[in-house]
Amino acid sequence: MRGVYRLRLPLPWPGVPHCNAWALSAGDGFVLVDTGMHNEQSMAHLERALAMCSLRLEDVSLVVCTHAHSDHCGQAVPIAQQAGCELWMHPSHELMNRMVEDPEAVLARRLEVARQSGVPEEPLRRYAAERGSSSPGIVGPLRADRDLLDGVTLQSDLGEWVTYETPGHAPSHVCLFQPERRLLISGDHLLGRISLYFEYGYSPNPVGEFLNSLDVVERLGARLCLAGHGRTFTDVHAHIHGNRALVQEHLEKVLKALAGSELTAFDVVGAVYGEALSQQNGQWLLSQTLGYLTHLESTGAVRRIPGEPERWTA
Repeated sequence: MRGVYRLRLPLPWPGVPHCNAWALSAGDGFVLVDTGMHNEQSMAHLERALAMCSLRLEDVSLVVCTHAHSDHCGQAVPIAQQAGCELWMHPSHELMNRMVEDPEAVLARRLEVARQSGVPEEPLRRYAAERGSSSPGIVGPLRADRDLLDGVTLQSDLGEWVTYETPGHAPSHVCLFQPERRLLISGDHLLGRISLYFEYGYSPNPVGEFLNSLDVVERLGARLCLAGHGRTFTDVHAHIHGNRALVQEHLEKVLKALAGSELTAFDVVGAVYGEALSQQNGQWLLSQTLGYLTHLESTGAVRRIPGEPERWTA
């Protein structure tokens, strides 16, 4: 489609080889939606992708981020500085700034949550050694020139795009919708391959927020989704239904595991996903499981049993 360009940017993560940034033609320049993560080669990768679309970094007129995860906002600050333009994003990006300003505190908090969730000490020591030497993948701190809240609009040659707050995957998540063409820039809220992640610990009930956000997006009636990873897709309603069904399936597995039992979150991970925590999947699966538990707690279906470690029961 003329006026919308997909920029496929590489990522160093197993199973997630790339992310999508989107360039929206706007007069003599273009709006850049999402940026890829930051490393030594990342700016060169972005400039190469732009050149393939006959675009230049200096012609960016506005940087917009769908949410505050490193693969979507990692290069936002240097791009905005180099292009001399504004950065717009949702104000709930506390975690990303803490990862830049005090990464040791972020790591310590993750270890504390994991320990309280019943994760054994040896894998925690390995995780701390690995994460302590890794880069956060972001240049910061993030300072938005405008907060992306419900109803904020941006202009492009295709018309006006409207912001919708869609927390759950991250408290900072927004989607952008072009109503005349029914185009949805979904970030990580909807992906071509249904995959769930909830940022635990920065909002009271991320799973509940995600389910509410699916309702928000469903009402828009989008006909084409431009996602943060993978290819575009047209069966938007089917993807919304598939996400709801997968969340419900996982909630039912959590309840089944807790029936007549008192388990740690670490114990519940294996019951839900059928695999043990590892260095590669540990933070991802534990965060999701804690999200399911706190959502069920909010409905009265499960309760928390204080202790060291904490346990849960139906």
